[in-house]
Amino acid sequence: MTEKKRRKPKQDRAQATVDAILEASFQILERDGLSKLTTSRIAERAGVSIGTLYQYFRDKDAILAAMGQRQSDAMREKITAIVLDAPETGGVRAIVRALMHGLQGSAETRMVLSDALFRTGGGAEVSRQHLTFLESISGRSELDFALGKESSFILTHAVIYLLRAAAAEPELALDPDVLEDELVHLMESYIGNLAARAANYGA
Repeated sequence: MTEKKRRKPKQDRAQATVDAILEASFQILERDGLSKLTTSRIAERAGVSIGTLYQYFRDKDAILAAMGQRQSDAMREKITAIVLDAPETGGVRAIVRALMHGLQGSAETRMVLSDALFRTGGGAEVSRQHLTFLESISGRSELDFALGKESSFILTHAVIYLLRAAAAEPELALDPDVLEDELVHLMESYIGNLAARAANYGA
């Protein structure tokens, strides 16, 4: 038996344990809120000992950050699929809508996970997703106009940070439907400008 085959069951069990911890954390967060989320309750719901939990996560904040990163990865994969399927500006609304509504959980849960992710990783997480996204769409000739370093930065960061600002200022009582329209107008205008400039340069 090779070393790889010997190690796989252990790796599978470890991944299953991590999955159970993250799922239990999500269920508690959704049902009872952040104030009731403790490592002892997470371990009990996940069916693992508290010692096992601490083998994988140093504290509750690390669990929240891992949950946030998992949702961030899923969102990036979803947006990449949208871009590859519909690179024209018609896909912009689908992307904005995915960013606004595509994450799992209540509005409170999404904000908690976003806060945890930014608190532990800061802008590094957005940068990681930015670079992974660019790698996913590289080589697509129809997207060449959007692949400049600076324009790509605008495309992948603008909506994320505007939505985070909106979530952080609930007192503004922004209408989600109107906000979606405005974000779509913003991105379509920018992409249209990029395409026009690319056409002019190529003329």
